[in-house]
Amino acid sequence: MHALVTGGGGFLGSGITKALIQKGNNVTVIGRRKYPHLPPSAKVLQGDIRDYEFVKCCSKNVDVVFHTAALPGIWGPKHEFFSVNVHGTENIIKACRDNLIPKLVFTSSPSVVFGDSSLEGVNESVPYPDTYLCEYPSTKALAEKMVLQANDPTLCTTAIRPHLIWGPGDPHLVPRILQKANSNRLIMVGEGRNQVDMIYIDNAVSAHLKAALAPNTNVAGKAYFVSDDDPVVLWKWINSLLHRLGLSNVKRKISYSNAMRLGAFLEEMYRFLRLKSEPPMTRFLASQLATSHYFDISRAKKDFDYRPLVSQEEGINRLIHSL
Repeated sequence: MHALVTGGGGFLGSGITKALIQKGNNVTVIGRRKYPHLPPSAKVLQGDIRDYEFVKCCSKNVDVVFHTAALPGIWGPKHEFFSVNVHGTENIIKACRDNLIPKLVFTSSPSVVFGDSSLEGVNESVPYPDTYLCEYPSTKALAEKMVLQANDPTLCTTAIRPHLIWGPGDPHLVPRILQKANSNRLIMVGEGRNQVDMIYIDNAVSAHLKAALAPNTNVAGKAYFVSDDDPVVLWKWINSLLHRLGLSNVKRKISYSNAMRLGAFLEEMYRFLRLKSEPPMTRFLASQLATSHYFDISRAKKDFDYRPLVSQEEGINRLIHSL
């Protein structure tokens, strides 16, 4: 099998690339930089998914596309998120059609169905919200809808919604927690009892590969929540991680309502002053830190036999050992 991985130098993309190569597949990676951490057999092509001719050229003679490339984050200009997450995805779909690629696996996010309230054990029937608190989930939702609507007899499309990917090499979640903890800027939002789903990197990779190899009749035009299948109490998990690393527990606290008000104020101030840096609090961040969001992954288990390969306990041990 010849696979194309967009964003193949990123945390998830690298994992998918390495796993595919270990299984004897040919892999082409699209990315904006060089990636020396990838296996030498990976063909790395530097470019931008917003450049259609580049995408079309890179995706010739490909059997499956894993589209993991995206502009993440909770702050920034709308046009930047739209150009990468929406226009870039349009280019991927068009290239699949023009090059007669039969399968597209899209990395989505559970945030595409998150408004500002808890999601507790919901499945994929939960609707998209009417409004979003930031541009990332808004544009990812648009991209997911396009991908799923593109499904037809010639192109099987599937969307995978991993939540809070973590593990050794994670460049976002754990480093951000540790950075704020070390500078005494980590603040508990809400009562600290909210439960969230997470997914260890190996489990996220496995979900993507299993979806790609599943019969089209099982996965065509569908979205899937995937996780470690073991929701954690977010702030208990964070404090446990800090304790194992010899750091102090989170002692500062702010109510959810006050955090939302603070986030709204800072968003307005940063827009008015045209500050490019991310505000220390936003409404989206407050809601993510204070509400519950865990999901029913029965559909993934049924349609492509998804099962977590690595448990939370084993994952934590590996993460601690890697730091």
